[in-house]
Amino acid sequence: MKQNKIFFLLFLCMGVTTFALDDAILTNYREHGIQGVEQRFDKELTQTRYWETYLKDKDTTFGYIESYDNVLACNKSKSKLYVYRKDLNSSTFKLAREYNAFTGKIKGDKSKEGDLRTPIGIYEITKKLEKVDPFYGPLAFVTSYPNTYDKYRGKTGQGIWIHGLPTDQKRDAFTKGCIAIDNTSIECLDKHLNIKKTILLIDSGDVKKQISKTTLAAILADLYKWRYTWRYNELDNYLAFYDKHFKRFDGMNKKQFSQYKKRVFGKKETKQILFTNINILPYPETDNLYKITFHEEYKAPSFSFSGEKTLIVRFDDNGMKIITEK
Repeated sequence: MKQNKIFFLLFLCMGVTTFALDDAILTNYREHGIQGVEQRFDKELTQTRYWETYLKDKDTTFGYIESYDNVLACNKSKSKLYVYRKDLNSSTFKLAREYNAFTGKIKGDKSKEGDLRTPIGIYEITKKLEKVDPFYGPLAFVTSYPNTYDKYRGKTGQGIWIHGLPTDQKRDAFTKGCIAIDNTSIECLDKHLNIKKTILLIDSGDVKKQISKTTLAAILADLYKWRYTWRYNELDNYLAFYDKHFKRFDGMNKKQFSQYKKRVFGKKETKQILFTNINILPYPETDNLYKITFHEEYKAPSFSFSGEKTLIVRFDDNGMKIITEK
């Protein structure tokens, strides 16, 4: 309750210069309390115009990014790994390094264990390995392959790394699926890379750049429309955001998911749902798929959750449809 009052007073103060705090809002607050006002604010976050204004001066080179300071972009056809870093003064991503890279022996996207292909997709760096076989150089970075979308498509395999080159033997000019750069480069990468603030994009060619702010604003508005229906128990509108072929990370299909959510929404609980550290990235080798990640704070009388959320969505003229989530 104290947090809600602080929330309201903050916006009350902001209203003098940045927010139109009209009589309708005050009447809503007088008659329904802070919850009614919060609902008005939540509704405003579903409007594209808000996000278009918000994104006006944001760097959307690779998409909408709140969590990452580094972007690793691998172009498999050029055998290159590019390092982009966020400039502290301008908050824009600038090319910092360019490395020659070995990738999988076979062209195309990885689909199964042992196919000698480097995957195409969006990955986190999950950890650094400092004790590795000398064949992999002085160290290696482990990627999150297979990711949520890979698993949705039934991909198999594991152990896709960014690593160095053999310290005491020659090697072929390709890998079994990893990304390999020379040892000086991997050590340089290690010195300047915070893996918790780094995202890896792998494409057969150039990774997608200069993403449309109009599209990103529309996706953000839809993300908050989805949140709005979730928070205010609008079951039919909530389920309309899910693709008919939706399958959750645990295998739950659209019908099973709908039945589960019907039971949850049937409780008519008051919920608090906050999204922070939002990232929206176009998925490589696709025309209209996006990976959305964010930190979710969910609180209701019967359940609470604090953690990372991943959505793979299709976005077109019909709006956002969720393909899979975790």
